[in-house]
Amino acid sequence: MNLYAKIILAAILLEFFLSLISDILNILHIKPDLPEEFRDVWDNEKYRKSQEYLKTNTIFGIVTSTFMLIITLLFWFLKGFNFLDLQIRSFGLHPVWNGLIFVGVLIFLRTIISLPFSVYSTFVIEERFGFNKTTVKTFVLDLIKGIALSVVIGAPVFAGILAFFQYAGDLAWLWCWVTVTGFSLFIQFIAPVWILPLFNKFTPLDQGELRDRIISFAEKVKFPLSNIFVMDGSRRSSKSNAFFTGFGKHRRIALYDTLIENHTTDQLVAVLAHEIGHYKKKHILTGTLISIAHTGILFFLVSVFLTNRNLFDAFYMENMSIYAGLLFFGLLYTPVELVLSILMSYISRKHEFEADKFAVQNTGNTEALVSALKKLSADNLSNLTPHPFTVFLSYSHPPVLERINALKKANN
Repeated sequence: MNLYAKIILAAILLEFFLSLISDILNILHIKPDLPEEFRDVWDNEKYRKSQEYLKTNTIFGIVTSTFMLIITLLFWFLKGFNFLDLQIRSFGLHPVWNGLIFVGVLIFLRTIISLPFSVYSTFVIEERFGFNKTTVKTFVLDLIKGIALSVVIGAPVFAGILAFFQYAGDLAWLWCWVTVTGFSLFIQFIAPVWILPLFNKFTPLDQGELRDRIISFAEKVKFPLSNIFVMDGSRRSSKSNAFFTGFGKHRRIALYDTLIENHTTDQLVAVLAHEIGHYKKKHILTGTLISIAHTGILFFLVSVFLTNRNLFDAFYMENMSIYAGLLFFGLLYTPVELVLSILMSYISRKHEFEADKFAVQNTGNTEALVSALKKLSADNLSNLTPHPFTVFLSYSHPPVLERINALKKANN
């Protein structure tokens, strides 16, 4: 085992054990008594159910990640990457086709291996706790659509990256950066109109008080809003949410139908004000610019390591190739990605506080957002008392109690 193999193995194991420690601490941090702040929305039975939901999902997550880790290590140390590469090379195809088949087979194998876990999560765990609304037909269609999108969108992009590194010389990383960035922005532009409707139905919000209140608020804060959509989230789950997506005239705000069903008009306006706050505070632009910069750095580093023989020796590869190098570099990059994900989660939590503050400052109704957050936490059986290490490691949103306390403090 060379130095690269030791670094990659250590990184994979570090990520696994950090997640494991986080999960254990999170379970041990469960509080037996319902926090006083939530007694007006939660009851003791629902709180007990949320704790059981957390334990069940956490244990299932540990089992899943452990199994996938074992499979990955076995495939690695039994020289599975080299075996697959030799089989594909025997076809005598162009290197780009070799790369598409190599990565396609690995993705297919991972999908097949993880499929039973996905089925169990959806049809056993989510069903047991009253969330699942997904039918077998919808589940299968989602899987097929996901694979089709990967082939139609992912395969050409990956083929382009392989071709650039094959023929574009020292500036290949730059061409990849420009192309992938442009394509990503294009996808975000068309996703609300062409991609998201493949999985869910989006219906314009009916005329009425809610629509009028939302449009009035948008005009007040000078947020360009052409339409508001209701998404049939209840088709898959009883959980509630809202989101903002897209650019320009294709920008849209979407409310889950379950959210509308379970919340008052004041609460819904507060939730939408929070989503608009992300736009007005330029959180979306910030995230996009960080992503673009990250992509550029990533492609530059890839160009440095693609011709490093030691990286391929770490995986027992007889032949060097661009497609395998891209995959192996991704594993080598694990420690950096872990640090970046923690940093991005911190920034995201900071943005959530800012969007909350924007919402209450511009609606003048702190209680509406506070009550909406409480209701959402109850409807989704959220963990009310996560361990600080778990929040630090992986939470993109602050714990709901911290958000409520921050809102009340700002209002005093």
